[in-house]
Amino acid sequence: MISEQLAFAHAESNVETVPPLLEVRGVTKRFAGACALNDVSLTVGHGEVHAVIGENGAGKSTLMKILAGVQPPDSGDILLDGTAVNIDSVHTALKLGISLIHQELNLADNLDVGANIFLGREPTRLGMIDFGRIRREAKKYLAMVALDESPTTLVGQLTIGRQQMVEIAKALSVNARILIMDEPTSSLTQHEAEQLFQVIRQLRGQGVSVIYISHRLGEVKELADRVTVLRDGENAGGLNRAEIDHDRMVQLMVGRDISQFYARRPHSVGEPVLEVDGLRTSAWPQHSSTFKVHAGEMLGVAGLVGAGRTEMLRAIFGVDSLLGGEVRVAGKALMLRSCRDAIEAGMALVPEDRKQQGLILEMGIRNNIGLPSLGRHKRGPAFLNRVRERQDSKRMIGELRIKTPSDLQLAQYLSGGNQQKIVLAKWLAMEPQVLLLDEPTRGVDIGAKQEIYRLMEELAERGVAILFVSSEMEEVLSMSDRVIVMHEGRVSGELHRDELSEEAVMQLATGNDPVAAERV
Repeated sequence: MISEQLAFAHAESNVETVPPLLEVRGVTKRFAGACALNDVSLTVGHGEVHAVIGENGAGKSTLMKILAGVQPPDSGDILLDGTAVNIDSVHTALKLGISLIHQELNLADNLDVGANIFLGREPTRLGMIDFGRIRREAKKYLAMVALDESPTTLVGQLTIGRQQMVEIAKALSVNARILIMDEPTSSLTQHEAEQLFQVIRQLRGQGVSVIYISHRLGEVKELADRVTVLRDGENAGGLNRAEIDHDRMVQLMVGRDISQFYARRPHSVGEPVLEVDGLRTSAWPQHSSTFKVHAGEMLGVAGLVGAGRTEMLRAIFGVDSLLGGEVRVAGKALMLRSCRDAIEAGMALVPEDRKQQGLILEMGIRNNIGLPSLGRHKRGPAFLNRVRERQDSKRMIGELRIKTPSDLQLAQYLSGGNQQKIVLAKWLAMEPQVLLLDEPTRGVDIGAKQEIYRLMEELAERGVAILFVSSEMEEVLSMSDRVIVMHEGRVSGELHRDELSEEAVMQLATGNDPVAAERV
């Protein structure tokens, strides 16, 4: 009996002394006097999914770049299996088994899958690249991520979700023990995201550890074994598996309790401002949509990926040509030959991709905000009214609480949330009657989301008609006065606020209408 107790005590002691796979101790990093990380610590166990969350600017990306060898820390220690290591380059990080998968995938579209997996590490035979071995080895790593794809397929022919799997296979091919995933589902469909989750669970079962960065707290709750929260470059707290829930994560991220995160206030709804009648787009030319948005109303648009929501907004705003139907603003039918016609009618569109379609990143905040207002800022036939442009810029920075040292700051150096505010600001300076929002909070942190929701609420109270597309169910259910649901290019149903539920939306999104059946 005594010998058994001693054996158990010895085994328990061994368990306690096994070091974590990765340990970060007191890492600090400064840029031009600004402190990006201050005494940050983190541990990641073997075969663990460890989520790192925080608002934009919290220091997540800086910490991950340090772990991946992109940037050196100013001070602090990094240990692997209990031994201190110096990660002085990306090559060193890869040799140590740490691989960073960026949000913008680092693949060559013009090369095939196998070539991408072994890019820069091509096996050779008799001084020539051994393409046969590349194909054989690539198949092995593709099988590890459950990707049924030929190694000879061009990467440019794959969907974003399948490219994501190629990126993971590439990381595994260098024997990665720690995969760092930065917003891995930001461009994926729901189905692709579920496939990714399955692969992550399989990798965890094989002993691979994953550091998972995401603003989507539902994903974190579903996947993470532990959570580390950063705020203003410092550790704000951590949660074990049993403690992970939405409210606790939000409270640690922002440092306060957001019980009124979706703050809806009762306000009156006026007459119809935007009327869409029989709208047909090139995405679904055989189907049409008809609906109205009233003054002071927030009309949410839900639906599955590919349902035609973005195409509908683009057609209403004159980006894409209408195949049929009519758009009216304040009772007046529009001849939509271009975006200019929509703008002159009092409409504004915040697009889904702010970096490609909403901003000129190499320009300053003032110039970005002033772009749509160039006609109003003219002084004579050939000069700009710089004073008015500066006044508009300062006013919008104040109203939208854009964090910047100056309105001359280049847009590319701002956080995602502040970039999104600039896209909003340039249109709100025009005082539109109708605001079209396509995924208004995509890729922004929890605090920026709350501010955008506050702004939407204030605009609705002023009588602006808001039509917004969102793939976040909680956002649609919480912020909408009404919801229209799209399926294959048409409005498959409409739900009033007292009818809203996730089940009702999903039924309509898949082509059913149980609510309509109950009304009969």
